[in-house]
Amino acid sequence: MTDPQQGDFAGLVAVVTGGASGIGAAVADRLAAEGATVAVLDLADSPAHASFTVDLADDASVRAAVAAVVERFGGIDVLVNNAGIGAQGTVEAATDADWARVLDVNVVGTARVTRAALPHLRRSAHAAVVNTCSVAATVGLPERAVYSASKGAVLALTRAMAADHLREGIRVNAVNPGTADTPWVQRLLDAADDPAQERVALEARQPSGRLVAPEEIADAIAYLAGPRAGSTTGTALTVDGGLQHLRLRPE
Repeated sequence: MTDPQQGDFAGLVAVVTGGASGIGAAVADRLAAEGATVAVLDLADSPAHASFTVDLADDASVRAAVAAVVERFGGIDVLVNNAGIGAQGTVEAATDADWARVLDVNVVGTARVTRAALPHLRRSAHAAVVNTCSVAATVGLPERAVYSASKGAVLALTRAMAADHLREGIRVNAVNPGTADTPWVQRLLDAADDPAQERVALEARQPSGRLVAPEEIADAIAYLAGPRAGSTTGTALTVDGGLQHLRLRPE
């Protein structure tokens, strides 16, 4: 394990939304292992890192949480907009309430947290924002109309923010995970008629033949947020077991 005093994020403050579980927890652990002081913004408490309760659909809640982080730790250097919610179904099945709920958290929630953090990021010499997007933004997946649209918007927002804030010294990138082995995916599997067969189908959809580990996504996010990616901005790093680009012949 890297000595926290010598890691890429030594002395930096990193905010991770949705950091209490799943991908977010892996990101929080990864950044902390590299020396960061990690603040988790989530509805649930993190068992391992400083927690600040936030409702991403409420601007006042977001601003209060960001202010509390700055008051406690003195600033913000890295922001990982990881929190999001899912939705299943076609465009025909989705209700207006589904659209409003998912877009408000996944897209506007990302904007709210970034907006609140920007004054503090501008004061950092190591400012970076990484948004957890999804391969659903670039690949057509069945029964994911609302979710895919929200992640497509996050991808476009990432590039727009990168253009807006590059000259302020703030890099903005995204990671596009494939289907990851997280509690959220496990809940989807548990709700299926045949959870074991559904897991086999999800694994087979990715050319690697397995789900993506949260730690693999965390490594990609840590790279984009860190100094080794100093010339990387406005891009999306895909961590999907080959789903987006590879077309393997059947065995």
